[in-house]
Amino acid sequence: MTAFKQTDVVVVGSGFGGAIPAYHLAAGGASVTVLERGPWLTADEFDHDFKFGSSSTAAFEFTMGEGMNVLGGNCVGGGSVVYFAAMPRAPRFVFERQGSLGRRMWPAAVTRETLEPWYDRVAQALPITRSNWDDVTYAGGVFAAACNHAGRTANPVAAAIDTELCTNCNWMMSGCKFDAKRSLLLNYLPAAVGHGARILPLHEVQRIERTPGGDFRVHYTVVDPVDYRVQVGAGAIEAKVVVVAAGAAATPVILQRSEEQLGAMPAAVGRYFSGNGERLNTAVLNEDRVREVLGLDRGDGLAYAANQIGRGPSAASWDRLDGSLPEFSRYSLEQLYFPPGFGTILAQAPDAVGPSWFGTDKKEILRRWQSWLTIFIMSEDDNEGVFGPPPVTGNADRISMQMLSRSNLRYEPTANTRHGWALADADIRDILERDGLARVMPWTNDVIGAYTVHPLASCRMGDDPATSALDDMNELRDHPGIFVTDGSAVPGALTVNPAFTIAALAERAVPGIVRAARARGVDVRYLGALPPAARASRPVTVPSV
Repeated sequence: MTAFKQTDVVVVGSGFGGAIPAYHLAAGGASVTVLERGPWLTADEFDHDFKFGSSSTAAFEFTMGEGMNVLGGNCVGGGSVVYFAAMPRAPRFVFERQGSLGRRMWPAAVTRETLEPWYDRVAQALPITRSNWDDVTYAGGVFAAACNHAGRTANPVAAAIDTELCTNCNWMMSGCKFDAKRSLLLNYLPAAVGHGARILPLHEVQRIERTPGGDFRVHYTVVDPVDYRVQVGAGAIEAKVVVVAAGAAATPVILQRSEEQLGAMPAAVGRYFSGNGERLNTAVLNEDRVREVLGLDRGDGLAYAANQIGRGPSAASWDRLDGSLPEFSRYSLEQLYFPPGFGTILAQAPDAVGPSWFGTDKKEILRRWQSWLTIFIMSEDDNEGVFGPPPVTGNADRISMQMLSRSNLRYEPTANTRHGWALADADIRDILERDGLARVMPWTNDVIGAYTVHPLASCRMGDDPATSALDDMNELRDHPGIFVTDGSAVPGALTVNPAFTIAALAERAVPGIVRAARARGVDVRYLGALPPAARASRPVTVPSV
């Protein structure tokens, strides 16, 4: 008879949705094992260079679907290691959205007001600081000045960044070498380990089944640290409770593959995927007009030419985040830095005679890359994404040793989604092309389709069992003891960066997970204490299973 390792709780994934429950459950006395498919990297291992170094390919997962592509974290700490740390709260109207359902998408129990205390907890734990104009980078400043010139407003973006440690190197998307970005490596995860949680990197969960005694058995494979296509081991862990937080592109696939052993999944598992309505535009600024029209001067003879200096988003225009506007016409516009790589490939050349994303015109805008300004649209989409049958292993079929895979996600933007994109594109042109400041083009969808760095809603929560996979406390319908706490639980697009909301929902879910664990025989309490901050991410000794 096979002997399986035992733990009280298995947490699948170590991003915001996984790290937060892992910490609280471990602090409350439960034995917790976190299975993370990516490596465990610390500050000294991150590469900050134009080669898009090995740590970036190891820590990212770029999943290509049909019509939609997802870029996300693939490492201990998940998306918090590779995000830009912009942390706005979702607007109030988001929680009242109906989408195409004709009724409220969110559970009645979840509103901006009821989520407010959970937002406050996360803000204190990371911590998140309110920015002011002194914190805004060159890119954020030029966008804010252009907004002001066009009669619009702009705001500094709250961020989980220690500005005293930040060097404005603008490589935070590749992990922060200076531990200035407050990723989960600096709070919830070290605190979880301090309370006895085991975090096992390079462990990719494949499926979940029930044991004869009514517990759960989580099956995983161990992947090679260099070539993720190679499996170097396999095993299973038994637990009373399972928290699935593998990300919106992986969580539904794990549950779909588990259906044969667990029984039928809710119909909403793998449906209603949202890309958070995301789209990017690149403006090529005219330095002379920036100086003449906006009156900007860096003091070194340049008006701007600072695309590469800063730390990601620092200013946003929220004029269209107005609850009185009709759905699919509300969006935010956020200044963003996207390092060389996808941005260089997908940026289109304005006024190109021939193809706009390659050729001589594209070479000319690449020559002026320091004068680029990238604007990030987050709008209301129509939850169009659907996952097909799962692959044999993993959440997608791996194409390369690291980073690149192809999934069964299908996404066809509806007229509603396209309408929101068109409004936002026109708004960006009106702001940045006014008085000859710049020429603007959206990133092309011709090469890879739509894309998102904030996937949501593929196992969403709600009150209607027909259109939601989870109840209002994040428990998987008809499968008591399994909880989903990552971005897949968010019902729809948020029109702002979603990390703060995902984290707040995970904090909110913990008391219910504790109650379920106690009902299943786990000696655990909800203490509610927040994790202490760590000074630096530190090398770790990976425990054996």
